[in-house]
Amino acid sequence: MSDGQPALPLETDRPTPFDPPLGLRRRAPLSRLAYPDGHLGWVATGYDVTRAILADPRFSTRRELLHQPVGRERAIEEPSPAEPGIFPHLDPPEHTRYRRLLGHHFGPRRVAELMPAIRRHTERALRDLADGGSPADLVAGFAMPIPALVICELLGVEADDRQRIQAATAVMNDLDSHPEQAADAVGTITATVRAVLADGRSGGGLLAQAAASGELGDEELTNLGMVLLATGHLPTASMLALGAFVLLTDPAQRARLAVDPERAVEELLRYLSILQFDVRRTALTEVEIGGQVIAAGETVVLALPLANRDPGHFPDPDTLDLTRSAAGHLAFGHGVHQCLGQHLARAELRVALTALFEHFPDLRLAVPPAEVPTRDRMAVYGVDRLPVAWSTVRTEQPRKVHDHALQDSG
Repeated sequence: MSDGQPALPLETDRPTPFDPPLGLRRRAPLSRLAYPDGHLGWVATGYDVTRAILADPRFSTRRELLHQPVGRERAIEEPSPAEPGIFPHLDPPEHTRYRRLLGHHFGPRRVAELMPAIRRHTERALRDLADGGSPADLVAGFAMPIPALVICELLGVEADDRQRIQAATAVMNDLDSHPEQAADAVGTITATVRAVLADGRSGGGLLAQAAASGELGDEELTNLGMVLLATGHLPTASMLALGAFVLLTDPAQRARLAVDPERAVEELLRYLSILQFDVRRTALTEVEIGGQVIAAGETVVLALPLANRDPGHFPDPDTLDLTRSAAGHLAFGHGVHQCLGQHLARAELRVALTALFEHFPDLRLAVPPAEVPTRDRMAVYGVDRLPVAWSTVRTEQPRKVHDHALQDSG
């Protein structure tokens, strides 16, 4: 049955940089959505229905079945099945095989081993930022390099490749980019992975270990590396920049960050929920859920920013409260496709955000908040630039917060 509401396009305009689109707030937990290619599907905004769909094996992430809700050029492109190794767009059992191979590389034990690298890259970024002088762009000087360098080190990719990978990932993230531009961006990252595998530069990195296992063919290895590079830094970088942005506008919450970084980061993840339009599922069979019947072949956009602001699950959800327990939030998804790198992302956020405000105790925005450019029509929401200024630089590196983050990651 239908809720009787007309099918509307996906609303993307946000009332503030930190709040989900207002139009989506007015929708039912599961409502009809008009896609740019003419497809009639759904959008889920309620917590319970979103979590249920994410956990339901009757819904697929196969690329050839998914419709694109934003971006006319990308939406009318005929999707093709994912190549071997592109595991985010594969269903079990193929998806399960890749997750099994990769799981220990991103688990708590491996993240604990990476903590020195996370601290090292964070401290280097802070020194470079200070050396460059005030004002500065926190996106280019802090948020982007830290996760990019960490994922390059994890995979065994040279740090010199970082900027080329970042530029290509930005194109892939832009839902309004032309299909040819997106294909070129994929080609850039794929070529980087092939070069690493061909000349042995990956050393003891994940790519070298995966190749040595003999379980994956060349095409699988290349595509796997492309996925990990493309997805292994942009979401974390976006959270670092957006998290710093919101804390710079709320001194009371900023003061609470160092008290309990683990709890604070979980609340920031819930409140900001940067995966906004690209978490999608298509029904493989007719499914009755949330009081609606979703027909086989219909695509559902899972609006995680709205689900994480559901007042039925999170009291006073539009208030950022770094002391609350945000347990159960869906910022990393749910079910078998839950974000593979969530432990690494959490560790990077805890270390980098606490260190940022310790290193620059009087850090402030260099422009009014309304002048900070946001990425409203990107698959991963965030800011393009974050101009900041400071007067004081604290050079010592407090050990307490770093050791706390290391313990949490283990």
